[in-house]
Amino acid sequence: MTALQGHPDRASLTALQIASLRSLLGALIPNNRFYTPRLSAAGLDASIPDLETFRARMPFTRKQDLVADQSAHPPYGTNLTYPLERYTRFHQTSGTTGTPLRWLDTPESWDALVDTWVEVYRASGVTPGDCIFFAFSFGPFLGFWTAFDAGQRLGCLCIPGGGMSSTARLRTILDNHVSVLCCTPTYALRLGEVAAEEGISLASNPVRRILVAGEPGASIPATRARIEALWPGATLYDHHGMTETGPVSIPCPARPDVLHVLESRFLPEVIVPATGCPVPAGESGELVLTTLHRTASPLLRYRTGDLVRPCYSAPCACGRYDLALEGGILGRVDNMVIVRGVNLHPTAVESVVRQFPEVAEFRVELYRERSMQEIKLHIEPVPECRDPEGLVSQVEKALRAAFNLRFPVELVPPGTLPRFELKARRWIYRESEDA
Repeated sequence: MTALQGHPDRASLTALQIASLRSLLGALIPNNRFYTPRLSAAGLDASIPDLETFRARMPFTRKQDLVADQSAHPPYGTNLTYPLERYTRFHQTSGTTGTPLRWLDTPESWDALVDTWVEVYRASGVTPGDCIFFAFSFGPFLGFWTAFDAGQRLGCLCIPGGGMSSTARLRTILDNHVSVLCCTPTYALRLGEVAAEEGISLASNPVRRILVAGEPGASIPATRARIEALWPGATLYDHHGMTETGPVSIPCPARPDVLHVLESRFLPEVIVPATGCPVPAGESGELVLTTLHRTASPLLRYRTGDLVRPCYSAPCACGRYDLALEGGILGRVDNMVIVRGVNLHPTAVESVVRQFPEVAEFRVELYRERSMQEIKLHIEPVPECRDPEGLVSQVEKALRAAFNLRFPVELVPPGTLPRFELKARRWIYRESEDA
């Protein structure tokens, strides 16, 4: 059975999950000082009868629980299943949603993460012999390193892009006939923009697959179309993961706006954030994950903060029984804002703005005026835009039609707004409009 075939039915997948969960709990008790008391209080051990019992009894793990544990037991906390000398890998979260977390792995847990990333490549059509370019500055964030090691394990030529300018990266991609590009959606757009600025033609570029993660984008049709237009001949593939869990999902080969959670490696749930109850069919909720194979530094019922819309009908059109997430990662649960009674998610705004190829970059400002939450959009037109004022009017109309909300749009000169290599920070919060 190959990774792309998945499992023949739901029953076999569930059987694998309960066997993996029993093995995991057996390894944690009594060795893991973070989870052993939690499991004991919940009356859970390696003899757990079924997944329903686990979900009903095991409390959620929250990021603040882990932060508090690492603060009380520096530097790594107590969520370590083995003696410290067995750990060989150090990684750290980006800190964009709060205090960074330090994460350690043994060689065995690292191998499990790399194997999972190999599945991401296979689902994206990457094969041995492909040449992969990694457009990242390699720091302590886990995603770069797992992707690089997995590319080597698959049999690909892997080129690190750390310490290079965007122009140098483009030259390296073209000179080395790179067939696969790994980066964030924002940086794929930026590379296309730099190519135009520098007169570097991408009309016959060798890249055939662009794998993106780190932020929503590839599952937004307008953003996906914009990137693929900048990179003729290339297909965009989405996936997601995090330092705490490793790679989580793969792109659906039949539906480009769907991600599949790799349920052979994770036990997923989707809950109503306010209640913790399972989300009703057709609605969005918070993704909760239990890592079944990262035994050295596990997570049990971890509230990821990622907003998703699950599709429970199976099998999928691609034949997989793994949980399907429609629209990929829709955003962060805590990123929704309410403006004059209208709920706004960053991905929903981006899906409107990216419909206009004349918009090179944008930024959203939130501020308070007379105790009311207000919003404003800054757009930077591409240099060749012939009617910037007309563009402002078109974007304002599109936003009003999408959200039934007055959404002021202002122009900024070309080159004004920041560009991002990693996670973009386009939403700015101010105390007042003049702050």
